[in-house]
Amino acid sequence: MSTPVLRRVIRRETHSPRTVAMFVAVILLILALAYIGLEIVLSLAAQPALLVGPAAAGGWLIGLPTAQPAGLVIAGSVVLALIGLIFIVLAVTPGRLSRHVLDAGGRAVVVDNGVIASALAQHLTEETGLTRDSITVGVGHRTVDVTVRPGIGIPLDKADVQAAAEAELQTYRLARRVRTRVRIERPAEKEDDL
Repeated sequence: MSTPVLRRVIRRETHSPRTVAMFVAVILLILALAYIGLEIVLSLAAQPALLVGPAAAGGWLIGLPTAQPAGLVIAGSVVLALIGLIFIVLAVTPGRLSRHVLDAGGRAVVVDNGVIASALAQHLTEETGLTRDSITVGVGHRTVDVTVRPGIGIPLDKADVQAAAEAELQTYRLARRVRTRVRIERPAEKEDDL
């Protein structure tokens, strides 16, 4: 990943643009402006307002600090500030796709997290001798969660599963190191009713 072009390609494949958030924000803004424009046109045409006329809305907005309880005004201001903060964070931070980059020398190799999870689950199935349905693997940006459900009476050591998972992940040569968490879920043994 030494060339700028290769780094740019990898970034484009692992990060999502904020197109959906931008689309929602623009649609909401267009709807709000269309409503305000419609109310102004209705007011100029001496027609009744759909909800609130511009003069009534302006008067309510000017009188808001004195007409409403202070706690309500503060709570409304905090909610509006949080909505604004969410839009700022969405605008500034990049979105991440569920993909990992593999270290392949001078080549760009981007692999979906589902492919990594499936390959790791298959490897753990072969290592432990359990069925594929007994092993669930979830791959995130920083962690790999492995859940193993051995049957009743099947001995299985968590440390062995952890070591096998970490060794297999090392062979994948992920560019970003991930932490592995292993859970062993044993079914409760049922007592025979006599």
